Amino acid sequence: MDDRITIALDAMGGDEGTSVVVPAAVDLIRQDLDVNLILVGREEVIRQHLDGVGTSDRLRIQPASEEVSMDELPSRALRGKKDSSMRVAINLVKEGTADACVSAGNTGALMATSRFVLKMLPNVDRPAIISALPSIEGRTWMLDLGANVDCSAEHLFQFAVMGSELVSSVDEDVSSPRVGLLNIGQEEIKGNEQVKGAHALLSNGSLNYIGYVEGDDVYKGGVDVVVTDGFIGNVALKSSEGVAKMISHYLKEGFKRNLFTKLAALVAMPVMSSLRQKIDPRRYNGASLLGLKGIVIKSHGGADIMAFGNAIKMAKKAVYNNVPERIAQRVGAHLDKEAGR
Repeated sequence: MDDRITIALDAMGGDEGTSVVVPAAVDLIRQDLDVNLILVGREEVIRQHLDGVGTSDRLRIQPASEEVSMDELPSRALRGKKDSSMRVAINLVKEGTADACVSAGNTGALMATSRFVLKMLPNVDRPAIISALPSIEGRTWMLDLGANVDCSAEHLFQFAVMGSELVSSVDEDVSSPRVGLLNIGQEEIKGNEQVKGAHALLSNGSLNYIGYVEGDDVYKGGVDVVVTDGFIGNVALKSSEGVAKMISHYLKEGFKRNLFTKLAALVAMPVMSSLRQKIDPRRYNGASLLGLKGIVIKSHGGADIMAFGNAIKMAKKAVYNNVPERIAQRVGAHLDKEAGR
């Protein structure tokens, strides 16, 4: 009997599709003997990218005749493309053929299809997207990053429970995650009614809740899980990506200005290389869709081979640590406590 973890990959999803997914899968198979991978998509296209890189009995193809475009409406993808590489990969998780699915495809379609096929865990109202971001202390996990625009206090509370459980499961450096609620200040009087309601619930819960945090705390450290709604979370994420690109642009522009700055760039190269490695978004690629009865990992649409490989590794960690089961148990325990049982 094969005890390896099996992960289904949406080979057609993302900006680059098979040109990234296939080599990333081949690289991971060579590095990790404990994983089986299933490439889902158009067989003839996948085989073209497999030619010349070798194959393995731990890497197989699952044909799918359709693909979901990056700008496709989620409703259209859900109803009209039942044989898409995304849908077939998620179906493999539902059937138990695969333990997890990884896709760099359309986020809305992935969320809608995953929720429809896999269903929600008991007592969880909505799924949430969580990912790690670099911080001074190493990394900070943040959710929701775009799945839910409007959230109630109860939804934010559930996100906190799910995020805490995921981080304690997959981040070996954090056993009792510090959970913070994103707000416009740390004073009790600040925030909208949803945030204040979530604060009250979390203050009376059993999580390691440290109270309100502000936007700069995400990168300063001092908190492991930052909880917010999907509208604010996605804006914060995209703003951070834009700031990183702007800093990189001005640094390159400054070092190229004249001979002196070019020489300065040579001296600063070791420091810049270290900085680039620490904040490299490829290292943090792989957002978990929490709250589902199955494991689905969203890779960045523009991920390269290294980044997509890290998303697969994130899926393996989630499977190994039984994240959905642990979330279900933790949410149930909190509800029991609230009911006085």
